[in-house]
Amino acid sequence: MSLKTISPAQARDLMNQGAVLIDIRDADEHAREHIPGATNLALSKIKPGRPELENDRAVIYHCRSGARTMANGEVLKQAAACEAYVVEGGLEAWRAAGLPVRVDRKQPLPLIRQVQIGAGTLVVLGVALGYLVSPWFFLLSGFVGAGLLQAGLTGWCGMANLLQVMPWNRPRLAQT
Repeated sequence: MSLKTISPAQARDLMNQGAVLIDIRDADEHAREHIPGATNLALSKIKPGRPELENDRAVIYHCRSGARTMANGEVLKQAAACEAYVVEGGLEAWRAAGLPVRVDRKQPLPLIRQVQIGAGTLVVLGVALGYLVSPWFFLLSGFVGAGLLQAGLTGWCGMANLLQVMPWNRPRLAQT
């Protein structure tokens, strides 16, 4: 009972016939960049085994690359009480096919990218200062590494929580 994979062009044709396009990425990702007409329903909000989308129109799911959607195909299939598909290659394939994508550069980068940039910067800084100033600065890189390990094991990321309350991440209305 897995999702049927369709190309971006096939997804566009189904949308023209009334199918509903569902973006399963988090709201911050959707606000920054999305396919016009897509409805945002974050994967984290979908409860396994419970239909979330009760309509008679086909449902087409997508994420950024298609990997997240395919990895959660069973949950997504159960969430739709109708025919369900996944866009092969996700938003990236949609864009590569020359289909329209709405980008709002006024929206902050997705939180995960902010964490990656922040963690990478701190690790490089710790290594550089460790070699140039004092070996004690290597502890900064170790501290960041330990934080990332803890985030991966528990699902709680202190850096993400800190970044989430920064002024640039305050909720804004996305231009749709």
